[in-house]
Amino acid sequence: MEIDLMDETPETATPPVNVERSLEAILMIADEPQTLVSLATALGVPVAAVRQSIERLVADFDGHGEGEAGGIRRGFELREVGGGWRIYVRGEYDDVVRDFVLTQNPTRLSQAALETLAVIAYKQPISRGAIASIRAVNVDSVVRTLLGRGLITEAFTDSETGAIHYATTDLTLAQLGINSIDELPAISPLLSDGSDGFSDGF
Repeated sequence: MEIDLMDETPETATPPVNVERSLEAILMIADEPQTLVSLATALGVPVAAVRQSIERLVADFDGHGEGEAGGIRRGFELREVGGGWRIYVRGEYDDVVRDFVLTQNPTRLSQAALETLAVIAYKQPISRGAIASIRAVNVDSVVRTLLGRGLITEAFTDSETGAIHYATTDLTLAQLGINSIDELPAISPLLSDGSDGFSDGF
């Protein structure tokens, strides 16, 4: 009796996940460090598999990978920050990226970007979630824009929550024509004080 082995494979079976390529795709667009657990959950694979793939990606990006893709040190790196993983531009290329953004993309900031920058300036250091709460809108793309323009920087990462806190840069001071954040003008006298005014919805 001839047995067709193909009949034993369910038609609904899905192909295995390419963990490393999937991690690259997720980490490329992630705005916050991603924990091993969150990545494993997103891909539906064991945490151990994600950990091993992360180690291989780190080595690959550093130019220590095996095979055809290895041997090239990339302009970006996979870095562990605050208990999570995120792709960053390598430190030695910061100036190149900053110059490119400032000279090749000198468009004016949108109203949303200006408002977000104001919140950060007055409330720094402040997390993305707190900014979104104050403005009552999603600020992910705006924060990316401000980071790309060199107007804000990642001040620190909360060790418990993994949330990145942002602060303004010297470039912002230069653009505003001031030497210190202390020289910022007082918030509108219509507000009882800056903190309450922002908390009520800037």
